[in-house]
Amino acid sequence: MSKQIKQMEMDSLKHDFADVRDLVLLSVKGLTSQTDNQVRLTLRKKNIRLHWVKNSLARRVFGEMGVQLENVWEEPTLFAWGSDSIKVLSREVEGLIKDLGKKDPKIGEKIKVKAAVAEGQQITFEQALKMPTRQEAIGEIIGMILGPASEIAAMLTGPASQIASQIETISKKEPEKEPEPAPAPA
Repeated sequence: MSKQIKQMEMDSLKHDFADVRDLVLLSVKGLTSQTDNQVRLTLRKKNIRLHWVKNSLARRVFGEMGVQLENVWEEPTLFAWGSDSIKVLSREVEGLIKDLGKKDPKIGEKIKVKAAVAEGQQITFEQALKMPTRQEAIGEIIGMILGPASEIAAMLTGPASQIASQIETISKKEPEKEPEPAPAPA
């Protein structure tokens, strides 16, 4: 392959992965064309894209982009990306592998997950499955913020509501009548 063609392929990879921060790296060997087509169609319906890469070129491109990937360049590499979060992407890939495993028990040997990349950092696939989605993370943060705030509000309103309740109870009582004086002894 000439230097010009390599440079063109690297430029294409840079363009394709410029805004991609979440990826799953797969090793795929020995798939039939029907299974490969089924994988691509299933993932495309879920808005997930697949792209075969030449390891040496991808290593250079991702190194230039600041994404350091270790121990993933030994076998052919297939990149999967395009979901809302790394968790959703990982779930879809895992679900697809399990579904294919029902039809072909050897699919685990044919499709292997190498690693995942979340926000440009390499992580394990198990970590990617456990990471919160963007909405889950925002919900957790809001919960952490509102928790102490609601306790403070309760502390401020608690005593005031007790006092208001006591004042209301006292105001609703009928005034006590003065006791009648005892008759004078005759």
